[in-house]
Amino acid sequence: MSWDEGFAARYDEWSAAMTDDVAFYVELAREADGPLVELAVGNGRVAIPVAQATGRRVVGIDSSPAMLEQARARAAEAGVELELHEGDMRDLALDEPAALIYCPFRALLHLPTWADRRRTFERVATSLRPDGRFAWNAFAFDHRIAAALDGEHQDEPMPHTIRYAVGDNRVDIILDDGATSSLWWATKNEWLGLLDVAGLEVEALYGGFDREPFGDESREYVFVAARCT
Repeated sequence: MSWDEGFAARYDEWSAAMTDDVAFYVELAREADGPLVELAVGNGRVAIPVAQATGRRVVGIDSSPAMLEQARARAAEAGVELELHEGDMRDLALDEPAALIYCPFRALLHLPTWADRRRTFERVATSLRPDGRFAWNAFAFDHRIAAALDGEHQDEPMPHTIRYAVGDNRVDIILDDGATSSLWWATKNEWLGLLDVAGLEVEALYGGFDREPFGDESREYVFVAARCT
């Protein structure tokens, strides 16, 4: 997993502009009749509103001890119950099958290889109830955006530089203090292939969190999948 613990100290600033996804995942959680699980729970940015809206415990899994510390503190302050575990989503194992597993803020892109993602999707499929859902979002790569941003220093939401390694499908986000987070993008067909090999099927593919249809100009994949019946 490519995640610098130093990045966690600035995560609140980095994620401050990402708010549109919360209502989307909250609505899915309200529709779920059973356990709720968030992969890459981070500091609880989404899990806490989900717990507040549903009145239910949310199981949160993350590989970052620093992020989990933040989630515990924020959950206690909000007065909600999060069951937090340090772990790797590739090794997902639940005590009880989930009605909803979700992975917000493009966190699946921290998995660098097809094999990593296949293993994760297979673990998710095994961990879902027969009527369970799996939801996530990821950016759709745009060469025009990459050309404009590659190597450019930016001050918002905090001083950083983005570098693209096109041959490796990788984006490196490098804060000025040296903390780095890397993402590996995927195409729509790669996501569909992962669903297929895991025994999941697409319920919906949106181009954004307002549930608009995914089209040629969409820049975000918002997937909702279900176990094949």
